[in-house]
Amino acid sequence: MKLVNRKFWISMAVAGCASASLTACFPLVVGGAAVGGLVATDRRASGTYLNDEGIELRSSSRIRDSLGERGHVNVTSYNTQVLLTGEVPSAQDKQLVEQIVRKVDNVKAIVNEVEVMGNSSLTQRSSDALVTGRVKASMVDAKDLFANAFKVVTERGTTYLMGRVTQREANRATDIARSTSGVQRVVRVFEIITEEELQGLMPAEPPKK
Repeated sequence: MKLVNRKFWISMAVAGCASASLTACFPLVVGGAAVGGLVATDRRASGTYLNDEGIELRSSSRIRDSLGERGHVNVTSYNTQVLLTGEVPSAQDKQLVEQIVRKVDNVKAIVNEVEVMGNSSLTQRSSDALVTGRVKASMVDAKDLFANAFKVVTERGTTYLMGRVTQREANRATDIARSTSGVQRVVRVFEIITEEELQGLMPAEPPKK
């Protein structure tokens, strides 16, 4: 399979996960290789991973109950730091959304990037999902990055990057995102760790026989 075709199918698969509002997808299988299984394991503790899943589900449900159809808000949690993106009709609603999420258990911090404007169209959301897929596919192809260490969210052409990463990884991922077709702006919501801390998070090599 040619590289361009491989990247296309990876991006389409990731876009499909994003457009379905899934917070996690099963490993992608492209050309017989399980892409998800080849990247580094998640850098969050298993309990934190589950907390993030719970934060996203509970926050999204409570926001929908409060706003109904008058707003479109996405909730993304990584290591209990929450990124809010989307659109609401008023500044009061923007603050309401943040207040709702602050009351959810285990939320450590909130980055409120919700815009006061009309809801984005389905066409725009589909385009954003495809851009997210392209960014993730480029990360998978990068030889010096662990794609599984990042969460990628795109909203109206702005791509947000989250994860527990070193400064080197943060800069590399930013360069990849900025060079991806469809990305108009990159916003970094990283938790920066040292190279020594990264080594402590890496799985130990099996003993040699």
